Amino acid sequence: MATLTTPQAPTSPRTDAIDLRKAFKGFGCDTAAVINILAHRDATQRAQIAREYSTMYSEDFSKRLSSELSGNTKKALLLWTPDPATRDATIVRHALTGSDHRAATEVICSRTPSQIALFKQVYSSIFNTHLERDIGLYTSGDLKNLLLGFVTTQRYEGLEFDRVAAENDAKSLYRAGEKRLGTDEKKFIEVFSNRSRAHLNAVSSAYESMYGNSLRKAVKKETSGNFEHGLVTILECADHPGRYFARVLHKAMKGLGTDDSTLLRVVVTRAEIDMMYVKIEYQKKYGKSLNEAVKSETSGNFRAFLLALIGH
Repeated sequence: MATLTTPQAPTSPRTDAIDLRKAFKGFGCDTAAVINILAHRDATQRAQIAREYSTMYSEDFSKRLSSELSGNTKKALLLWTPDPATRDATIVRHALTGSDHRAATEVICSRTPSQIALFKQVYSSIFNTHLERDIGLYTSGDLKNLLLGFVTTQRYEGLEFDRVAAENDAKSLYRAGEKRLGTDEKKFIEVFSNRSRAHLNAVSSAYESMYGNSLRKAVKKETSGNFEHGLVTILECADHPGRYFARVLHKAMKGLGTDDSTLLRVVVTRAEIDMMYVKIEYQKKYGKSLNEAVKSETSGNFRAFLLALIGH
């Protein structure tokens, strides 16, 4: 469930474009006014506003937005403005070329096959290259093989699974990991990149039932680095994406300093999808609301924008 709130009365893209132009004009940008409009418009409405603005004022809306804002507020709003597929494509491209393999892995491995297929099309269109080519260029080893397998496989998205096949996969993963000296990474890549979410959940249950240890713990014990991060992301998002992203957000805000890039990426990418579930899981696991955590770790317009997306 999304947390994005939009006005009850229909809004006019033309009126929004005029109001945004007013916010941009004069000495300094009225950032609060910009947030008040854009943080309460869905992807379709934001696209209409951008088109209307460009038509009316003969300038690119995103470029004007970029010139008027700064810091994390600028990053967050520029990431928020496009549709989800364009946003994912942009995040992954910048993460791969900027060697932020953890962010690229998080986005790719947390998305459904349908979402991946859509943002792969957009990726090719915007960057004039294929996602698979960039994964091959900018990653290596087990991570590269996992990501390539994950973005090229058409996995089933329904709820049915074959219990016997799931038990066989659990046995194969045990033989590939905890039972032997060293790890057969190819087997982990095969199972995690080819199986549906429903099937992986069944594999996880069978693994724990047969071997008395969770598959997640086995993955963390047998693998490391971004390869481990990819496998854990796939496994946890198969079970409960809301719980996975609650954990990611908590990690981004705990301790000294805040990982602002992770915080804004997760809030912006989940606000129109399942942020309500993320909030519920956050409260359940950490004993405080996500709103409270964001309030205590951020400030100013950046805080106001994130809280507007999360919902009060």
